[in-house]
Amino acid sequence: MSKTHHLKVNTRKRSGSGALKAMRREGFVPAVVYGAEQESINIKVGARSFDALLHGSASEQILVNLEIEEEGTTKLALIQDVQHNALNGQVVHVDFHAVRENELIHASVPVELIGDCTGVRKGGLLDQQLHSLEIQCFPKDLPEKVEGDVSTLDLGEAFHVNQLTFPEGVSALMDGEVVVALVAAPRVAADADADAATA
Repeated sequence: MSKTHHLKVNTRKRSGSGALKAMRREGFVPAVVYGAEQESINIKVGARSFDALLHGSASEQILVNLEIEEEGTTKLALIQDVQHNALNGQVVHVDFHAVRENELIHASVPVELIGDCTGVRKGGLLDQQLHSLEIQCFPKDLPEKVEGDVSTLDLGEAFHVNQLTFPEGVSALMDGEVVVALVAAPRVAADADADAATA
C-alpha cells in the first residue's frame, strides 16, 4: 500500500496572478484544499518539499497529511491535480482533496508489468497500452502501483485489466476486459505472412 506522507503548509491570503507569481518567485507553490465537508482553504507549500515528494513517488496522486501551521491542524488529503508549466515542467498549482479514513476515494495509479514474457522470448514485442488505471479504495489501502505478471503471455495474446493483481480492498473502475498489453508477432514473420497471403 501507499505510504502517507507529511507536508507542512501555510495558509495564504494573497490572490490574483501578480500575487501568485510573486509567491512562486519566493519558492512557494500556491494550492487549495477542498472537500465535501469543509470550505476551501487557500494554502502555499514549499516548492522544494513538494518536488521532493513527487520525485520519490510513482504517481502524482499521493496521500498526504497536511500540517497547516497557522491553524495547528492536520488534514488527510489526496493530491487530486498538479498543474505544471508547459515550458519548464515546474509545478505552478496543486489541488488537495481532503478525505476521511472511512471514505472511499478514487485515484489513478501506475500499471507496472512484471515477468519474463514468453512471447518476447520468441521474438515478439510487448506493447503496453494501459499505463495507469483508475481505482477505488479506502485511503489506508491506496497502493503506489498495480502490477501485472505477463510471464505466461505468448505471441498474439492479450493481457486484461481483470488479470492485474489488486491489493486487498482495491478495485478497478474500468471494465475487466480492457486490454492492458499484448504481444505482437515479430515484424519479419508478419511481413512473411502478408507476402504469403498476397501470393
